[in-house]
Amino acid sequence: MSAQQRRLGRLERPALMGVLVREIINFASFWRSSTFSATVEPTVYLLAFGFGFGSLVSTVGGYDYVEYVGTGTVATAVLFSSAFPAMFGTFIKYKFQRTYDAILAAPVDTEELVTAEVLWLSVRAGTYGCAPMLVAIAFGLDPSWGMLLVPFIAMIAGFGWASFGTVIAGVMKSIDNFNYVTSAVLTPLFLVAGTFFPIDGLPQWAQVLAQINPLYHLVELVRHAVFGFEPGADLIHLGVLVAFALLMWRLAIHFMEKKLID
Repeated sequence: MSAQQRRLGRLERPALMGVLVREIINFASFWRSSTFSATVEPTVYLLAFGFGFGSLVSTVGGYDYVEYVGTGTVATAVLFSSAFPAMFGTFIKYKFQRTYDAILAAPVDTEELVTAEVLWLSVRAGTYGCAPMLVAIAFGLDPSWGMLLVPFIAMIAGFGWASFGTVIAGVMKSIDNFNYVTSAVLTPLFLVAGTFFPIDGLPQWAQVLAQINPLYHLVELVRHAVFGFEPGADLIHLGVLVAFALLMWRLAIHFMEKKLID
């Protein structure tokens, strides 16, 4: 049996479900505040940009500006509900609360622990990511059958960004260092994702950066799901999201093993 088969076999054990159930039960105690913060902030972006700039710019890329921003802020909601909870939540759980030490005392290994945590955050991201789109529907975005795929697209992206947040939590020695990641990594990627304006008008270097930005591929895939798929381009967008998710997942397991196992 190969090493990959052994890893997949471990993930089939009841331990994975046990960690997931624990997360769900724990989430029941703070779901109101978490849902509020994860959905209201992207919605504020939608309303502010959609109706602020929308009063100056009626259409962008052939779409009404509210529709353009409404689909773009799905990526914002996914980022806010996956990367940030993973960064702060993971760091607090292993550094201060010692929750992971307690879980690992049970028949659970680090791979199962990280996978369950990231999977749970991806489900939340897939749910919260739909909030801006629903708000946009209330303000004139026409529903389409492709919208039914948006939660699943958001889940794939959420898995990657939750894993990224876990990597950061495993690398950083202080929670204050998260400011470097937020300012130097997430904010630039957020700005060149095509959420509020097309990347075509950006400098060439920014357009190149956008091509390796998972948020950009998420925005494009969501827009195409809502307004009409472009099979060739969308396969590339989906491939980037899946590759990013798998890479970050394995890195998250690697760095958390170094933190949790002496």
